[in-house]
Amino acid sequence: MAEKKSDKENYDKMPDFDDIDNMIEIENVDDDDDEYGPNMKPPSYHELRVPILKREVAYTNGLLSDHKESWKKYGCSIMSDGWTSKTNRTLVNFLVNCPSGTMFVKSIDASSFMKTGEKTFELLDAFVEQIVEANVVQVVSNDGSNYVLAGKLLEAKSPNLYWTPCAAHCIDLILEDIGKIPRIAKTLERAIQLTGYIYNHGGVLNMMREYTKQRELVRAGKTRFCTSYLTIKSIYKQKHNLRAMFTSEESVHSRWAKEANAK
Repeated sequence: MAEKKSDKENYDKMPDFDDIDNMIEIENVDDDDDEYGPNMKPPSYHELRVPILKREVAYTNGLLSDHKESWKKYGCSIMSDGWTSKTNRTLVNFLVNCPSGTMFVKSIDASSFMKTGEKTFELLDAFVEQIVEANVVQVVSNDGSNYVLAGKLLEAKSPNLYWTPCAAHCIDLILEDIGKIPRIAKTLERAIQLTGYIYNHGGVLNMMREYTKQRELVRAGKTRFCTSYLTIKSIYKQKHNLRAMFTSEESVHSRWAKEANAK
């Protein structure tokens, strides 16, 4: 059991096989000693690349086989999650949801597929075939123009499944449009200025946390637009504490209050 847990932890911590030599550090060995005992040795480069990797692949395939049975029995939903890497590549993660849960199946470089709806359709259709069309109830993706066309082509080819735009992506676009309303845009800008001023000054930040009882103003959401509105909500909930802070003797006579961006 300890060996199995250690295998998973090794891959969770390791960004790339090229970093294996740098990954096995004294602090990691010390952690293993505390949890598994002094005889627990870190894996070698070869062990991570061959036997341990094969063991993890077999374990993952075992989990996947259980889900495949559920796909056949109850049907499933395919979910595609696209994102852009630091090297500007368009990557798409494919997940499959069923009553047994959600399972990540594959990730591909889709840079050459995202240019047109027809190419996006080829990408989605190929994955539907991989999962087996008869098992698929719906395909969920964002509602970009290429995906809208791909969804229509997919429904035309496979009448028994549905294409569904991602609700979270739709809500994010709604929030983006709301943020373009002049009155809302001004409020968002002022919130950014306020939080930027507070979080860029250690003294002001410590003072804020004292007045808000360690509650943060910036609330991280899944997307940039979601984060903006969650932050505004936090500011509103803490408005009395923030007013008390900025009108306090400590704040009024502080060196930060004399800065131009503090006005």
